[in-house]
Amino acid sequence: VAVPTLVAGLSLSRLTPLPRDFSGLSLGEPLLFQFTSWLIFGTVPEGYSVNLHPMAFAAWFGLLATALNLFPIGQLDGGHLTYAVFGKRSTLITLSTLCITVLLTFWSRSWVVWTVLLTVMLITFGPRHPPTLDEDLPLDQKRIAVAFVAFLILILCFTPTPLEPLDLVEYP
Repeated sequence: VAVPTLVAGLSLSRLTPLPRDFSGLSLGEPLLFQFTSWLIFGTVPEGYSVNLHPMAFAAWFGLLATALNLFPIGQLDGGHLTYAVFGKRSTLITLSTLCITVLLTFWSRSWVVWTVLLTVMLITFGPRHPPTLDEDLPLDQKRIAVAFVAFLILILCFTPTPLEPLDLVEYP
């Protein structure tokens, strides 16, 4: 649903000049969003911004929700996939993901958003995936391919800076 909504929403969006004294939040752009925007607008000229149509903003939020759902945490889809592929080692992957995001907050304040979201999800779902009845059965190639595709979707939908105050962004 998010991809056709993204295409339609960006098609209805406009390029507008960005005032020098503009303040507010900058939305991080996942790779899928960037590529679709490039297909529709080409390279956005310096000093301009894409003024998002509400449908494009809804699609952006859908990509964010998809990325969150694919994080390797407990009962989220990403937690199920990680547990299916890595078994009990998935707990280490979950905790490592949180540690990495905490460390990245020292690099950029915008990572605080991901750290808070991951912490809330860990508190809600816990770091461990519950055992399954057939966890001793190995995954076949088809299921491994599904896990790989899900990982690619996470990469396409993830943005390192979902929301960033414009005072952190440098404009010429």
